[in-house]
Amino acid sequence: MDYQQLADKIKVWAKELGFQKVGICDVDLTRHESALQAWLDAGYHGDMDWMARHGMMRARPDELLPGTVRVISARMDYLPPEAGFASNLANPEHAYVSRYALGRDYHKLVRNQLKKLGQRIEQEVGAFGYRPFVDSAPILERPLAEKAGLGWTGKHSLIIDESCGSWFFLGELLIDLPLPVDAPHQGDCGKCTACMTSCPTQAIVDDGVVDARRCLSYLTIEFDGIIPEEFRRPMGNRIYGCDDCQLVCPWSRYSPLTKESDFHRRAALKDPELLSLFLWDEETFLTNMQGSAIRRIGHKQWLRNIAIALGNAPYRQAIVDALTQRLGLCSTLDVHIEWALEQQRSQSHYISNKQQRLIRIIEKGMPRDA
Repeated sequence: MDYQQLADKIKVWAKELGFQKVGICDVDLTRHESALQAWLDAGYHGDMDWMARHGMMRARPDELLPGTVRVISARMDYLPPEAGFASNLANPEHAYVSRYALGRDYHKLVRNQLKKLGQRIEQEVGAFGYRPFVDSAPILERPLAEKAGLGWTGKHSLIIDESCGSWFFLGELLIDLPLPVDAPHQGDCGKCTACMTSCPTQAIVDDGVVDARRCLSYLTIEFDGIIPEEFRRPMGNRIYGCDDCQLVCPWSRYSPLTKESDFHRRAALKDPELLSLFLWDEETFLTNMQGSAIRRIGHKQWLRNIAIALGNAPYRQAIVDALTQRLGLCSTLDVHIEWALEQQRSQSHYISNKQQRLIRIIEKGMPRDA
C-alpha cells in the first residue's frame, strides 16, 4: 500500500466533508505527561474530577484504543457571521454567549464527519481499526493538533494557526494504519501577552496554563456550584463561556467565517436580552436550546448565570421583580439571586475598564462580517 498516496487522499476527503485542515501525527505524547501531572497536582482542573480519573491515559492514545499508531487531527471553523462581539459585550442588558455555542452542538456534527472519513478510508483500504473522538474521551487533543501541524499552542492554551486564528473545533480519528506523519507546527506567540492581561479573572497563570477555577468558561459551564463572589463582577454579562482571550488575540483578525450553517447564531439567541432569557421557564429553555451545547448545563444553572449578569446590569425595577420571583427554586440559585438583588439596589451601570478596553480592541481587529 502507498501510504503517502493514501494520506494525500485523506486530506482531500476531509475537506470534502467540511474540515478546513487535517494533519497526521504519531501517538507519542510522553513529553506532555509531566506538564499534565503538574496541572492536575496544582488542582487547576477544579471540580472536573474526570480530568484526573484517567491519569496519564490522556497522553497515551494507544491505551485509549489499543492498536492505534496514528492520529488524524482535523479542524472545523466555527466563527459565525454577525457574531456581535463588541455590541453584546458593550450592552450590559444583553447576554454574551461564547461564539462556539451560538448554533448547534458541534460534538455530534464533527464526530459524524470524522466517522464518514473513517468509512471513506475503509472503502479504499478495506477493514482497519479506527475510532473518532470529539471531546468524548480522555485525550490531549491540542498537543496532538500541534504535533499534526494544525497550529501552535497559544498562551491561552488554545491552538492558533496564523492563517485563521483559533476559532475552530478539533476532532481526532485514531487509526491503526502507519501513515506518514506531518511536521509539527513551529509557530509561537512571541512576546505577546494580550490574552493573559485581558483575562477578566487572571485565569491564565503561565504560558499555556489555565487555572480552570478562575476561568469564566469553567465557572459558567462546567461548575454547577456557588460561583465565588470575587468572580461575579468580572463576569459582567457573560452567561455561557468567555471568549476574551481569543477576542484580543492578534491572529483573530484573520479568522474566516464558518461555512457550516449549523454553527450560525440560532434565532433564540439573536439580540438576547438578559431579562427575557431569565423569564424562560424550564420547558421554554429546553425547547429553545434543543440541539445546543448550552442545554446540558440545565435550567437552574442557566438562571444562576443570568442572575449574576442581571446583578451587573443597570438598575431596573423589572429586574428586581424578576429576580425576587425566582427566589426559592433552590438554595444555590438563591445565593446568586440575593447577591444580584443587592447589586441592583446599591449600584447602577457597571462595565470594567478591562472590558471597555477589550471592546475597543474587538472593534478594531475582528473580521468585518463577524
